[in-house]
Amino acid sequence: MDIRYPAIFKPEETGGFFVQFVDLEEAITEGETLEDAMFNAVEVLTLTLEGRIEEGMAIPVPSVRVKGAHYIAPDAKTQAAMLVRRARTDRSLADVARVLGTSWPAAKRLEDPRHYPTLKQLERAAAALGKRLVLSFE
Repeated sequence: MDIRYPAIFKPEETGGFFVQFVDLEEAITEGETLEDAMFNAVEVLTLTLEGRIEEGMAIPVPSVRVKGAHYIAPDAKTQAAMLVRRARTDRSLADVARVLGTSWPAAKRLEDPRHYPTLKQLERAAAALGKRLVLSFE
């Protein structure tokens, strides 16, 4: 699963860039340079997704093939929380905890975007959910 959201970067008349995410209307930012705007886009996307997770709000699947968009990924811990949450689908956290041989709170932390799971924890969770952990650098 790829967790990169399309963002439109619009040059501003006074300089800099205005950034708005296509799928998350509340996620907007700006930057004086394209590099600043990209950095700020990662930050606002991460905070927006963290907030939605904490509030129990729906998180849309990222749109694909949006013309002129830059695709932005949130930080790694937020991606991990979202991946576990999506892979779990209709399985309960208690069921996942049983399969992992751990407690419900430990299983719940895997879906907490403020928690840094280890690779071992992610690998075990993926296997318990019938998935495989794959890493990449961009």
